Amino acid sequence: MNHKIALVAASLFVLFAAPAALASAQQERMKACNAEAKAKNLTGPDRRVFMKDCLSAKRTEAGVAKTAQQEKMKTCNAEAKAKNLTGSERKKFMSECLRG
Repeated sequence: MNHKIALVAASLFVLFAAPAALASAQQERMKACNAEAKAKNLTGPDRRVFMKDCLSAKRTEAGVAKTAQQEKMKTCNAEAKAKNLTGSERKKFMSECLRG
């Protein structure tokens, strides 16, 4: 009985708390991107393009940090290149590198 109550409580927490945390992070990103677009006096299509890139975190060269996965991919690619791996050897290496 207690296990069922705990399971229901945990499920409700995940159902309501996780999306709220994600929404909050997205709202913060939206707020920061809006402020940057405003500071650059962007309007119309230029603003839309900027906001799309900013919100998707593709603007690494403009000062937005790369995601952990992007950093890992960059590192693994560099290692594979340094080892002159190609074909199935490269594929295997990349798979293991990205997992680890």
